[in-house]
Amino acid sequence: MALNFITAEEAANYVQNGDVCAFSGFTPAGAAKVVPAAIAKKAIQEHENGKEFKIGVITGASTGKSLDGELAKAKAISFRTPYQSNPDLRALINSGEVNYFDMHLSSVANAMRAGVFGKIKFAIVEACDVTPQGQIVPTSSVGISPTACSQADYVIVELNKYHPTCLRGIHDIMEPQDPPLRSEFPVYYPNDRIGSDVIKVDPKKILGVVETNLPDETAGFDSVDEVTSKIGENVANFLLEQMKKGIIPSSFLPLQSGVGNIANAVLFSLGKNPEIPNFTMYTEVIQDAVIDLMKEGRVKFASGCSLTLSLEKLNEVYTNLDFFRPKILLRPQEISNNPEIARRLGLISINTALEADIFGNVNSTHVLGQKMMNGIGGSGDFTRNAFISIFTCPSTAKGGKISTIVPMVSHLDHNEHSVQILITEWGVADLRAKSPIQKAHEIINNCVHPDYREQLREYLKLNQKAHTPHTLSAAFGMHMKFEKEGTMLGVNWNEYLR
Repeated sequence: MALNFITAEEAANYVQNGDVCAFSGFTPAGAAKVVPAAIAKKAIQEHENGKEFKIGVITGASTGKSLDGELAKAKAISFRTPYQSNPDLRALINSGEVNYFDMHLSSVANAMRAGVFGKIKFAIVEACDVTPQGQIVPTSSVGISPTACSQADYVIVELNKYHPTCLRGIHDIMEPQDPPLRSEFPVYYPNDRIGSDVIKVDPKKILGVVETNLPDETAGFDSVDEVTSKIGENVANFLLEQMKKGIIPSSFLPLQSGVGNIANAVLFSLGKNPEIPNFTMYTEVIQDAVIDLMKEGRVKFASGCSLTLSLEKLNEVYTNLDFFRPKILLRPQEISNNPEIARRLGLISINTALEADIFGNVNSTHVLGQKMMNGIGGSGDFTRNAFISIFTCPSTAKGGKISTIVPMVSHLDHNEHSVQILITEWGVADLRAKSPIQKAHEIINNCVHPDYREQLREYLKLNQKAHTPHTLSAAFGMHMKFEKEGTMLGVNWNEYLR
């Protein structure tokens, strides 16, 4: 059957109040653009006419301004999952105007198939090619697109000519069977291919194809500064030490690295250390540093879910696809983030903490335990199952007024049983095979900013007769001082004793 080409406005007219829509995108890479923006315009018109219009929004992870941003500005979102980073959407979440449920990224597709989010009416996915037979070639990410297409009643394709059709072959698409029939995912090396190079759907489900020619709405990365450079150097030196001790094999292990400026800096530092062997990656996002390291031969292969690259770097990949194609695979997130595969491959996971406490618990999501920042993303998928799990963060924030290391985290995402290594610009805390009090001294001595070390040592002295020496009335004393005075420095612990 022939493809039905429609406008973005015509596509948006199909979407009705209360519908649940699953969109492509894992970061802004590969995110749908013109159709969600058209849905937002429709929502504004409906609201002006006194009508209710909100939809449920499921994506792979964060998306671009044309999706999360426009829908948020139009007050067109009833619920959102699993991860976001748009400031307009974040404001609605934190004001209670959007119901947001944070999820491990590896679990989203499984929940979709189980019907956790209700019936999915539309899958709205970006592609670089689509055939009348229902073969859809994704662009710069895969995310939840295969499951969105299989579970939705209807599929709307954004055919984006910015991305070349010769991307076909860079994707590895498969959906597992559901329990109790699910077999193992046969990935034994990062470059193992286990699926198809296209998403296959019943062509009768394809409601329409909207032609576009738009770049991904990805931002570039900040230059490596003194703090991020030192964190990266500390990570590289720690891993090198582990290799010399024989804990990491001499051939090294595959890396998983989170998204963002610190992660990019860490990869840069690993790549420039000549004593670390050339390595592979089994990760979520493939960032700029990975592309540069591939050109230098330092990264041999990268399996991920998206090409989250600056436009300059993405265009470089597209211009030199013959070089990069044998070195990259993009997979659905339930495969790229799969705990079973992470455990089997023996990954070294490197993720960023928003806040950590002196006993090794990590907060990845909430500011002062209340305001959602972005979400847990895939950090939990990897942290719990990695061979070595590392969290990095600067030791302070807000010009030193906040210590990122506190007596007790204000929100718990990763507990002490999963967090093995904590690294700041000041040093490395190895938390393995240590009791809570040993962990506390390790973290204070090696990772805490010098301005806060004595303050945290004083906290430990409040209770010296417990396995985990918390003083509950004082545990959030640093947070409370910041809320009251705008700084965590100079806490008088006696004020909190009962």
